[in-house]
Amino acid sequence: MKIPAGYLFAATAASFKKPGKLDLGAIVSDVPAVAAGVFTTNKFKAAPVLQCKEMLADGRKMSGFLVNSGQANACTGDQGRANCRETLNLAASHLGVPADELLPASTGVIGAQFDMAKWEAAMPALAGTLGHAGPEDTARAIMTTDTVHKLAEASFALKNGEVRLLGMCKGAGMISPNMATMLSFIVCDADISAEAWQVMLTDCVNLTINRVTVDGDMSTNDCVMALANGMSGVAIESEEDYILLRKHLLSVLEELAYKIVMDAEGGTKVAFIEVSGAKSDEDAEKVARAVGNSPLVKTALFGSDPNWGRIICAAGYSGADFKPEDLVLKIGGVLVFRNGTPEPGDMDGLLKPIMKERDIVIHIDVGDGPGSTMLLASDLTRDYISINADYRS
Repeated sequence: MKIPAGYLFAATAASFKKPGKLDLGAIVSDVPAVAAGVFTTNKFKAAPVLQCKEMLADGRKMSGFLVNSGQANACTGDQGRANCRETLNLAASHLGVPADELLPASTGVIGAQFDMAKWEAAMPALAGTLGHAGPEDTARAIMTTDTVHKLAEASFALKNGEVRLLGMCKGAGMISPNMATMLSFIVCDADISAEAWQVMLTDCVNLTINRVTVDGDMSTNDCVMALANGMSGVAIESEEDYILLRKHLLSVLEELAYKIVMDAEGGTKVAFIEVSGAKSDEDAEKVARAVGNSPLVKTALFGSDPNWGRIICAAGYSGADFKPEDLVLKIGGVLVFRNGTPEPGDMDGLLKPIMKERDIVIHIDVGDGPGSTMLLASDLTRDYISINADYRS
């Protein structure tokens, strides 16, 4: 794995989850880095989300991330905010970076206050792993119900050298983002302005991680944050440079978005829901999310059942403005429905092998308008219910 220049990783077990499980991690830059962030629009924002938004508001450079799993520090009031700030003070004294240059993030059960004694006890061990742990360790430390850690990388060359990007995320449930996903972190060694980095991140998140759904629930802790420390010595100056960096940031986020849906709690399928011909992008998204969040569509995907009527039904109640006779449905490239009626032939026979695939493309055209979108959605399985029913037990 090509790690961007100037970043160190740390991870330890603080017993926030099960004893011995990695659940506390950090990423530290050798020099303060340009920082950008995109956060949940849930009204109940977790303490670390509020802290990060406050820290990033003035455009200051940042030196790293401090991340824990097992405790969300959400819906914890003033005490939660105070605890969040104290974790930064503790980490700063051991990691050797200013507390006001560490961006916090948390994931886990909502409503529980941090056990500050555990935080204090874990700090020496966390610091001891800095520079010895790898990205895989930090990625494992942020997992909750994830079955695998999630990493993606990219690199490209400009005339002054190579630029590298590395991304990690966690997410398997409580996912229907309206900005980002559970927790995602990007590090890059390019030299870029803060304004350009923020615009680029927001743009790429909207095209990738904002276009996934597992269960229709948006977390209180959702965040995507990115650092660019300039340690490669390669400056992003021209429009061509910007376009190339954006292309590779987009590819990293696309890979992470797919891995989130692929690892959906109990998930076995990834549906690529493409909508075109809508009167607006907003209408296209209404159709895509109605289909992607429909329990009936999702259970049909799990059962490999070509019950296309459920897709038509969801599109019909989506609230999008289109004429029923204009809708055209294709599944895996097979024309299923148009002109208000199903296509003739043995549709179940044609669709049966397609529905058994891991990745299934569902294309819905609703007219001749300019609006379009694409959404990644998981299926809904028996395991999803078991995992979430037993989450705290």
